[in-house]
Amino acid sequence: MRMFKSAVWLLLAIGSSSFFLLPAIAIAAETKQENLPVLEEADPSASPPTEAAEDPPDSDEITNQNEENTQFSLPTNEIEINELPDILFADPNPLNVPIIPEEVEIDRSPVITLEQAIELAYRNSQSLQAALLTLEQSAAALDEANAARLPTVSTGANVTSQESNGSTISGLGRVGGSTINTTLSGSVDVAYDILTGGSRAASIQAAQLQQQISALALETQQEQIRLTTTNLYYALQDAGEQIRINQSFLNEAERNLRDSQLRQEVGVGTRFDVLRAEVQFANARQSLIQAQSQQRIARRDIARLLNLPSTASLEATPVAVADNWPLTLEESIILAFQNRAELEQQLLQADISEQQRQIALAAVRPRVSLFANYSLQGQLDSSDSFQDNYSFGARFNMTLFDGGAARASARQQELSGEISEEQFSETLDQVRFDVEQAYFNLESNQENIATSQVAVAQADEALNLANLRLQAGVGTQLEVLTAQSELTQAQVNNVAAILGYNRALAAIERAISNIEIVL
Repeated sequence: MRMFKSAVWLLLAIGSSSFFLLPAIAIAAETKQENLPVLEEADPSASPPTEAAEDPPDSDEITNQNEENTQFSLPTNEIEINELPDILFADPNPLNVPIIPEEVEIDRSPVITLEQAIELAYRNSQSLQAALLTLEQSAAALDEANAARLPTVSTGANVTSQESNGSTISGLGRVGGSTINTTLSGSVDVAYDILTGGSRAASIQAAQLQQQISALALETQQEQIRLTTTNLYYALQDAGEQIRINQSFLNEAERNLRDSQLRQEVGVGTRFDVLRAEVQFANARQSLIQAQSQQRIARRDIARLLNLPSTASLEATPVAVADNWPLTLEESIILAFQNRAELEQQLLQADISEQQRQIALAAVRPRVSLFANYSLQGQLDSSDSFQDNYSFGARFNMTLFDGGAARASARQQELSGEISEEQFSETLDQVRFDVEQAYFNLESNQENIATSQVAVAQADEALNLANLRLQAGVGTQLEVLTAQSELTQAQVNNVAAILGYNRALAAIERAISNIEIVL
């Protein structure tokens, strides 16, 4: 079992320079980046953001870790954060609850980038703050364990008053008066354990390992928040694109309806054509209203994650293709094995089980301790004289037989360590699958971007030809309706391919974790 762990630690040590937190690894990859097609709206100079159109024309959110330093700083970009309005920063008091409608009315929705959204999530996230508090808690537990290295000093004092009423003798009555004796005593005790059977060292080591696990858990939480924020941001972008596409489709359907009505008035069209155009217009209107609803939901969903104030919302920037991934599949898998905090957590948990085993066995091992006592006692009512005493010595104790409880407890901890190693192997397989799944999605969506962009251009040309054929009297309205639907679907597919690629890139970055790629 120990040989297995040594081999695994050697694997994780490759490329790692931090014992507590795996560092970010910068990789310079010289790759030929493909010129991926980008939506027209991806141009930053484009006037309206994708979120802008909401109503139809006719409708109503690591630092280094060691034993002495337990502070953990989240990576932030101060320039970006300072550019954001204060309305996006969470209330510092988590117990504040709005009590009037005006306090939950959305009054501002600034446009922010994905990077700004991630920084807001780091700053405002309750779960990340809870993970930070857990790390501080584990640091306090380590301080508690280290306290066993020092002696314990205790003191105490007593004041006792006793009244004596004298004696009663037959024939003489009461003899002697009432007296009160007040005694004051105090003591100071010092004790120190010299030998603890290994429990003290094991407890300290276990607390140190638990602190490392808490730091890795914080890192994992941070990576997960980044992925969740990215996906919700892309969902908001998707909702904005759906509004743009459906608004364009509604405009085309409205124009087609007017043309059909005019053709019917001049006698070259039929009532059937008008009815079909009206149905298309109604369907387009419903699709736009549904897209607007999805955008509102997406806004509130990401606002929930970012823990925005109750009066704040946000809008996303236009959709654009993210960067290329410069690593091969095999390089990505190996890097994930080196970087994933979850893998090191399992190994640390196995080490904690070993320390717990030592603590269990210490119950039947020899213990030696030193003690010293100084006491003072005197009468306050008579002579006010005090007597002092002191003593010191050593104690030895050892449990000779406990019915096998200590060994049974040690066996439980040994099995817990083996369970952690099995879970390490399972996590290793899951990490590889996460990387492979994201990589394959990345490849397929990269190809789909080019294909869908060509389809959009072809569908747009087909719609123009269908309109020209209809105007020339050699085409039918059905051809126009079909071409309009195909153009809308091609645009939807193009957006889905781009956002699918972006999501896959975010997924592979999460699957590897702690990485900065220099493209």
